[in-house]
Amino acid sequence: MKVAPIASTALHLGSLTNETPYEEHRHGTDCCGWIREADELAEVAGRLCYQSWDRPNPKTATNKGYLANILAQGHESVLEHASVTFYVEGVSRALLAELTRHRHLSFSVVSQRYVDAAQLDRVRPPIMDELDSETRDRVADLIAGQYDENLRAYGEIVEILMAKGYKRKEAREAARAVLPNAVESPMVVTGNLRAWRDVLKKRHHVAADKEIQRFAGEVLRHLRAIAPNSIQDIPDRPYGLGE
Repeated sequence: MKVAPIASTALHLGSLTNETPYEEHRHGTDCCGWIREADELAEVAGRLCYQSWDRPNPKTATNKGYLANILAQGHESVLEHASVTFYVEGVSRALLAELTRHRHLSFSVVSQRYVDAAQLDRVRPPIMDELDSETRDRVADLIAGQYDENLRAYGEIVEILMAKGYKRKEAREAARAVLPNAVESPMVVTGNLRAWRDVLKKRHHVAADKEIQRFAGEVLRHLRAIAPNSIQDIPDRPYGLGE
C-alpha cells in the first residue's frame, strides 16, 4: 500500500503579514517547535472569529495550545481551510467503497471503462498476515483461483462484445461487472483537515476493516508531519486498543 502526500495548503506569508492583523509566531515557531502552515492557517481563522490577535491568554498563545483549545471545544470548522492530497496505490475497490462514505473527501479514481483490469494488481486482504502458513496458503489459493477466473471471464466478455462491434470502453464497462473487490483502485484523494480527522476517528479503529485501518494509519503518520497540532488529540494506537 502506498499513501503519499503530494499536496497541502501553504500560506501566502506576504499577504498574511501585510493584509491581516495576524502576527506570525516568531521565526515560524512557538515553544513547541516549527509551526506547520496548515496548523497556522487554522489559528488565523480562529483568531479572526474572536478578534484575539494579541494572544492575551498564555494557555492559548502558542499554536499548539490554541488548537488544543479549539479541539477541546469542538470548534473544528477552522480546520476546514487547510487540505492535504494523497496519491494512493495498492488499495482495493473494497477500500474505495468504504472511503467514499466520507462525503467531504474528493476523489479521482482509475477508470474501469478505459483501463484494462489486467493491468491492475490484485490486492491481498491484510488478514493474510495473521494466518498460520497452512491456512494462509489455502486462502491464498482460493482467492487467486477465483480472481484469475473472474479476470478470464472479464477478458472473454471484452472480446465477445468488441467482436460484435462495440467500442473497447463499452465492452469494458460491461465486463467490469465480474471484477472482484480485490482489484486495485489507484486514486488521488483530497480532504480538508476536519475531513481527515473524521476518517481517523472512524477508521483508525480496531473495529474498522483491516485494510482501511492500515490506510488510516498511513494518513495519520503523514499528518503528524504536515499538521501535527491539528491532530494532536488523535492517538498513535488505533482507537479501541485502550491505553
